Amino acid sequence: MNSALAFPSYRHRYLPGWTLDKIRTLSDKALVPVIVAVGAIEQHGPHLPVAVDSFLGQAWLTRIFAALPDSIPALAGPPVTVGKSNEHTGFPGTLIVSRDTLRLQVLAIARQLHAWGFRSLLVLNTHGGNTAVLTCTLREIEAGYEGMKAGFLTSGVRPDISAQEAAYGFHAAEVESSLLYALAPQYCRPEAAPCHYPARLEDPGRLRPEAAPATYAWASQDIAPLGVMGDATAATAEKGARWLDAITAGYVRRLTAHAAALRSP
Repeated sequence: MNSALAFPSYRHRYLPGWTLDKIRTLSDKALVPVIVAVGAIEQHGPHLPVAVDSFLGQAWLTRIFAALPDSIPALAGPPVTVGKSNEHTGFPGTLIVSRDTLRLQVLAIARQLHAWGFRSLLVLNTHGGNTAVLTCTLREIEAGYEGMKAGFLTSGVRPDISAQEAAYGFHAAEVESSLLYALAPQYCRPEAAPCHYPARLEDPGRLRPEAAPATYAWASQDIAPLGVMGDATAATAEKGARWLDAITAGYVRRLTAHAAALRSP
């Protein structure tokens, strides 16, 4: 048995793997973005593993750093793997932290990064249920820590899916399923993938859970008995591989632009 400790493939950019002296002596820390992946552990239907969101965060970091030139400084901070997933309560496999716990965890990371001399925090969020909490937290970080720039790292890439799927395929559906089929097929059961839409685009007068002028707070067990919102039957590994490449390229473009902006006078 190989007893070596496995680190991410981007180990040279993995801040928790550094010694304190290496962190202390790193030059120009204020110009080095630190990316923190924030995910979730929650149900993703009968066909995907519960760690989809946290898997994706680590997959994006792996692919981003593989494509990022060494001349562009960026580091990965400690991941946050359990998020605010109370909308998926009632399903086995869902782990939930409160909004306050998520906020305090991200604040604690930002506080220490600031104390070490870093001034740029980018959150790579892979779970929609975290978004509102993280948006408020990032504003709090910018207001509370002098010189700190905090924001989301996004790709700007929209997968080529139908309008119906874009509006209501928002959990364990075509996109997430395709990405996981390409990344980790050993954890997936495509034969169990369902199709379930909680609303239709052709019903504009109805109050809807997402993608409408008026929405309501929803729990997945109330609007999706199998835990899937969208058409997971349309997912393929081939689509996933294509989207992985396109989204990775988008992340790299935006990270490169952000790093350049930090160096602009």
